[in-house]
Amino acid sequence: MAGAIETVTRVRHYRTTEEKRRIVEAALASGQSVAIMARQYGVNANQLFHWRKLYQAGLLGTASCAAAKSELQLLPVAVSDEPVNESAVEPSGSGQLMGTINIELPGRAMVSVEGQVDPNIVRAVLESLRG
Repeated sequence: MAGAIETVTRVRHYRTTEEKRRIVEAALASGQSVAIMARQYGVNANQLFHWRKLYQAGLLGTASCAAAKSELQLLPVAVSDEPVNESAVEPSGSGQLMGTINIELPGRAMVSVEGQVDPNIVRAVLESLRG
């Protein structure tokens, strides 16, 4: 009894980041289910879900990610070994030590924060200097 065995061979597709981003953007714009869009592009639905997560986390090189990266800038930090001025560090009424933070933005400004300051105020000041 000789029988023929049929096998299905699948070709593995390696997609570029640009292709993945294009497929995810099309899927998001269409409003259709991920399963339908995955079938349309010949991709496993789980794979498309994964790419969508990467896209939303900014890991597929999206235009919004590039804009966010251009806005985000890490600044160098220097920690000084200079002795602390004893008059600058005083216990506050709450039992916490109060100190001074000096932030220098070269060519822009120098900001000194003394004592207990609301972090939201410091953030607002730094953001206004950045812009």
